[in-house]
Amino acid sequence: MLMRMGLVKTFLLGIFLVTGAANAQVRAVENPNRTEKTLVRSPAIDAGDYVYISAQGPQRSDGAVPADFEAQASQSLENIKSILAAAGLNLENVVYVQVYLEDVNSYDRLNTVFAKYFPKTPPARAVLGVARVLQGSIEITAVAARDLAERKVITPANYKSTEPFSLGILTRDRLFVSAMQGRDPKSGAVPEDPAAQTDLALDGVKAVVEAAGLQLANMVFVNPYLTEKIPMKIMNEHYAQCFEFGNTPGRATIEVSALPHNAQIEYTGVAVRDLSLRHSIRPKNMPPSPTASPCVFAGDTLYCSAKSGFIPGPHGGVYGATTVAQLRQTMRNQLDNLEEAGMDFSQVVYTTVYLDNLADSDAFHKVYAQYFKSPLPAETLLQQIASGNRTPDEEVHYPDFEQMSFIAIRPPQKK
Repeated sequence: MLMRMGLVKTFLLGIFLVTGAANAQVRAVENPNRTEKTLVRSPAIDAGDYVYISAQGPQRSDGAVPADFEAQASQSLENIKSILAAAGLNLENVVYVQVYLEDVNSYDRLNTVFAKYFPKTPPARAVLGVARVLQGSIEITAVAARDLAERKVITPANYKSTEPFSLGILTRDRLFVSAMQGRDPKSGAVPEDPAAQTDLALDGVKAVVEAAGLQLANMVFVNPYLTEKIPMKIMNEHYAQCFEFGNTPGRATIEVSALPHNAQIEYTGVAVRDLSLRHSIRPKNMPPSPTASPCVFAGDTLYCSAKSGFIPGPHGGVYGATTVAQLRQTMRNQLDNLEEAGMDFSQVVYTTVYLDNLADSDAFHKVYAQYFKSPLPAETLLQQIASGNRTPDEEVHYPDFEQMSFIAIRPPQKK
């Protein structure tokens, strides 16, 4: 069951494609060394300042998948490398990566591979243990910045790391924050108390943000990743204390199978450097929330919280009995967000999709693709925890079978 803890919405990253001279810089990027067999995503979207890369698995150009983990991790990064080259970039341009592992015990071997590919200034990073990915046992997403002139590694005091990722990467206009875990930054110990773990993770995010000369108010999107050992109520109570009521970042709260270092909670996210460019969006059918804004602008980039097939308002709930039925309501909910921002589905550039059962992916994509124009957004799709009970309760409420977050790009405003 995707949100058996009543999870709030997710991360996600993307870019949008439009035709016309005004937005000629926004385009799809293909992987020249591999044929994309799915018709439901672009391998990457080049938005000019940033390139957003769909989750890349370990499939080679001939369709084969290496047997051992290190080879799979290397091939996933090679696929990213090929896409970057097609966009005129290289691995030095990567500012953030998200890694999905079917076996979190492969973490040390992942670090060995990452150290080879990012020997100098590695990107910010989040690593999650999940139930299933589409290919092999690993998938990796990436965000690359075209302008390296202001790229800067952020390392707050008392948070030194010897692992091959940077705690924060500052770019011309944004800060990408690595997954900060609920562990003591000096000893690495994980407290028994879930509240203490939550506070340590939040303290880590705050330390990175402040080391970059910003405040938590600059955050535009946050991914809380947690295992079933962290009560949602505790996480939300402590999280809400860090942000202004009704003006919180967009959020995708995702229960995962496991986290590295035996952590039970971590936070990762994005902040905008210029606070005047931050603007939250809330449709009229959504009340103010202490934990998540439906969408938040960082300049022209709109980060939308993860939505499920929950029908808002009186007598609300999830009534869709299938993944596809829930998907249609999810898209309705996301359209409310986009329209409030003066946008539509044609401007969505990246989606992150979480399914209760990856076996539903073909049926899901058949309907999902109907909402977008070609070329389609970049996409990450996975199953983060084992499938749960799919039976409705006494009020015919179903558990969530899917949820999805968006990133969209607003066209230049006419003067």
